[in-house]
Amino acid sequence: MTGTSKGEQRIGLLNGFAAYGMWGLVPLFWPLLKPAGAGEILAHRMVWSLAFVGVALLFVRRWAWAGELLRQPRKLGLVTIAAAVITVNWGVYIWAVNSGHVVEASLGYFINPLVTIALGVLLLKERLRPAQWAAVATGFAAVVVLTVGYGRPPWISLCLAFSFATYGLVKKKVNLGGVESLAAETAVQFLPALGYLLWLGAHGGATFTAEGPGHAVLLAATGLVTALPLVCFGAAAIRVPLSTLGLLQYLAPVFQFLLGILYFGEEMPPERWAGFALVWVALVLLTWNALRTARRNARAVRDAARGGVREEVPAVPPAAAVRPGAE
Repeated sequence: MTGTSKGEQRIGLLNGFAAYGMWGLVPLFWPLLKPAGAGEILAHRMVWSLAFVGVALLFVRRWAWAGELLRQPRKLGLVTIAAAVITVNWGVYIWAVNSGHVVEASLGYFINPLVTIALGVLLLKERLRPAQWAAVATGFAAVVVLTVGYGRPPWISLCLAFSFATYGLVKKKVNLGGVESLAAETAVQFLPALGYLLWLGAHGGATFTAEGPGHAVLLAATGLVTALPLVCFGAAAIRVPLSTLGLLQYLAPVFQFLLGILYFGEEMPPERWAGFALVWVALVLLTWNALRTARRNARAVRDAARGGVREEVPAVPPAAAVRPGAE
């Protein structure tokens, strides 16, 4: 990123704000698709996302990756797993928003960085620094407090956080670009989704043609709502530092949280405020630790370039999946 001009960085920041802003405001969109149920909305999202991404790839003429992917069965299997996990994530999120659980859904993306770290320790045997252990412990305490507050575990939040953290781990191994990855995943989803829509139509349960052209256009727009933020994120990722994206990622759940309280009028009793406060404390610890490590890494690189200290500070573990898009 050192060679990126100020103008390019400004463009990157604008695209980053646009991407996370759209992901944060997406709860305003899903209720517009009623009376379609979450299953029908999810299926349309899969079908139309492939259509929009296919057009984008035709425009930029990037298809070489598809042939390479088809020749790698293991990689194709990982893409299939990613498609299955993100299907769960999308479906739960749409259902949560349209069922009046926007605040609980936002919590899922607040705790996602903590879950990502926990999975890194359990599955990848990563070693954490004390501040990261403190953040994970605080996040666990927050879940306990919220369980008491809700009278049940916050299943929506946990499902969203664990599904997206798993999705991030799988995608790390697949190593495809954002648009290419979405194309591959929606290609896997396409036939089951189309089959479900045809079955729904045959049984009189589809709303695509029954609610007028405006409703049909909105259902088709699910593809644009999915693809456009991802394009903006891709433009940001190549222009701004990873640490900046790590900070921007919190815009999405903050917007969702505020929409849940101020627009949708969801209740926030004291025990839920306490649980959310603990989550935010954990994220402050995590962010502080990541920024401090990034500064130390940068200093080590400068020293090495001047012929000084050549010992490299351990890289920051994947504390946060800075590419959301799950919403």
